[in-house]
Amino acid sequence: MAELIRLTIGPPAHGGHAVARIDDRPDGRVVFVRHAIPGEVVLARVTDGGESARFWRADAVRILEPSPDRVPSVWPEAGPDGVGGGELAHVALPAQLRWKEEVLRDALRRIGHLEADVTVRAAPGDAESGGLGTRTRVELTVAPDGRPGMHRHRSHVVLPLNDVPLAVDALREHDALRRRWEPGSRLDLVAGSEGAPLVLLDGAPVRGDRRTVRERVELGDGRAWRYRVAGSGFWQVHRAAPTVLVEAVLDAAQPQAGERVLDLYSGAGLFTLPLADAVGADGQVAAVEGDPAAVRDARRNLHDRGQVDLHGGSVADVLDAGVGAGADLVILDPPRAGAGRDVVEAVTGRRPRRIVYVACDPAALARDLRLAADAGYALTSLDAVDLFPHTHHIEALAVLEPAAR
Repeated sequence: MAELIRLTIGPPAHGGHAVARIDDRPDGRVVFVRHAIPGEVVLARVTDGGESARFWRADAVRILEPSPDRVPSVWPEAGPDGVGGGELAHVALPAQLRWKEEVLRDALRRIGHLEADVTVRAAPGDAESGGLGTRTRVELTVAPDGRPGMHRHRSHVVLPLNDVPLAVDALREHDALRRRWEPGSRLDLVAGSEGAPLVLLDGAPVRGDRRTVRERVELGDGRAWRYRVAGSGFWQVHRAAPTVLVEAVLDAAQPQAGERVLDLYSGAGLFTLPLADAVGADGQVAAVEGDPAAVRDARRNLHDRGQVDLHGGSVADVLDAGVGAGADLVILDPPRAGAGRDVVEAVTGRRPRRIVYVACDPAALARDLRLAADAGYALTSLDAVDLFPHTHHIEALAVLEPAAR
């Protein structure tokens, strides 16, 4: 559908869109518009819609009245008709933070029925770098011409890339981006904080037999931990994210020596290792992870921490079996879909003194906070950090405590 429509852009919506309405239609048709900024007047090309559709999708292709927050895109290849992954590349960084604050605030109010002060802060170094060169992991698909690329937004078509400006320099300058590969292959470029980058082609190393990278997390007070993580496994992608999140979780949880901690969706042990050291040999950490590869990583990283019990399997099923009963603290860092009713009810049913919830999806967070509130836990603080500049993603950390009676 190639219809062009004139739109006045309204508030931002989760997903990198802004909301507009076609005022001259009797139904006030809602249009979710990419590549626009609230307050702008644009000409937009409808990319998905029809008379029977509840809403339309569109790309702003001509800006008639630009916002003062508009800047030249830092990633033009992610613009209209381009690849997904750089939805806010045309928005000034301070305005991106305000955009994400509004999205998070709206989700909490609309889905969670919660009012909360929301401030999204930039990650260390991002203001100076313009939010570029942050990603230590890049997943690419090889285009039909053999060049590394990405999918066009909401499409199976793979577009070759000339640049990956969100990647750290070690990946952005890697010769793997300039080689030709078998069309349709998956290419993973991974830069650990220690050692040379790793390149995987369809999951296999391109050179040698190394499949893991080494990561180091060091806090400002000198505490530090080392990890080994599979190149194809999950690790926070922003170069500063592991340190930012470990510091935030420890500050929020305030684990004490001898306490019992339940670490859910524990991955390779990013939080488990610092938590284990915080509670000491007399404490206990029960870590639960559903992905077998992440469990293998965690087993390596936690092998010398006798106070850690590592459980592989569905988080809901492991909790249902009684793991973590009597926990003083619960940390959970679920995937984008959130924890959900079964897990939230199992966690709140253990009546920990504090729950620290790390979230990457505002809607799922708001839903789960509502479930926790219904079970008697109040939101006592909310911290949010932009670990995904130039995209719509947000990382938030919510602290819950038993509500006063």
